[in-house]
Amino acid sequence: MKSLKASGHQLADTAVQLELLHEEVAGKLRLPLFQEKMNAAGLFPLHPTGIDIFQVNVGKMCNQTCRHCHVDAGPDRKEIMTRETMQQCLDALDRTDIPTVDLTGGAPEMNPNFRWFVEEIHKRGRKVMVRCNLTIIVANPKYHDLPEFYRDHQVEVVSSLPFYNADKTDRQRGKGVFEDSIKAMKMLNTVGYGQEGTGLLLNLVYNPNGAFLPGSQEGLKRQFKRVLKDEFGVVFNDLYAITNMPVSRYLDFLIATGNYHGYMEKLINAFNPAAAAGVMCRNTISVGWDGQLYDCDFNQMLDLTVEGPVRHVRNFNVDLLNRRNIVLNEHCYGCTAGAGSSCGGTTA
Repeated sequence: MKSLKASGHQLADTAVQLELLHEEVAGKLRLPLFQEKMNAAGLFPLHPTGIDIFQVNVGKMCNQTCRHCHVDAGPDRKEIMTRETMQQCLDALDRTDIPTVDLTGGAPEMNPNFRWFVEEIHKRGRKVMVRCNLTIIVANPKYHDLPEFYRDHQVEVVSSLPFYNADKTDRQRGKGVFEDSIKAMKMLNTVGYGQEGTGLLLNLVYNPNGAFLPGSQEGLKRQFKRVLKDEFGVVFNDLYAITNMPVSRYLDFLIATGNYHGYMEKLINAFNPAAAAGVMCRNTISVGWDGQLYDCDFNQMLDLTVEGPVRHVRNFNVDLLNRRNIVLNEHCYGCTAGAGSSCGGTTA
């Protein structure tokens, strides 16, 4: 399957996505815009609480083309962060005490400077998280030693696994993905990941494979732990339930299946002020593959850069960024529905 960009799809244009989102909420549903909801909750304008997580997208290239991907990542995407931009990220870190660096993609491991970047961040005493899709570990012999590399640099591995069986996982992410994911988890378990007392964290990410909100995060974690241990002999530490955002390929899926209207209405009706108060954009800054700065990974994929004078990592300034107004739009309903959603799971 090609990415939306490679296939010339209209939704590859972020302006088209934003127009569709606005028209659906204000035009067809005639429901409050997200800004209006936040204002009524006393949360507009929305401000940061500080920057605890420095999230870096090192490129959109991926060995998979998942149908729900908000990044529109895939093997045909060539956007890759250069070593120069990585150095600018390191320079920014050197001017701050931000404790955690969250590396994402695409498949971040496919960036040719990925290991150097991890090593440099680790040298600086920062916690490193990597959004690993698991299958990359078994995709090519040059990636087979990733579990050892991660162990040696105390990397927290955060991996998407849509479900604990092959049927639902492969329907969302491609044929054979579940089997390869289990192989990769076993390799991670062998070096200590997910094992009690090692301190090596392997956390899974669940997102629904249809047009519905995720169930209880704790309940899902118990189910995943039981089935994956009993049926496949693999273990992990935690599970994050993340709501699918109406962006990019998932937006395309919603429209193609006739679920767009119903899904947006579901998100809006489930708006939760408590979840809104804890959204990830309040303690995270997102760096694009080209060094541009965003309030979150989802804003990044819609080309909604941060407000204010600091818009590129080369000019990174924590004090100015902490005083900015966070950019909001209709897709933000996805983070504030029900128990909330962030890169670290529920927020309320």
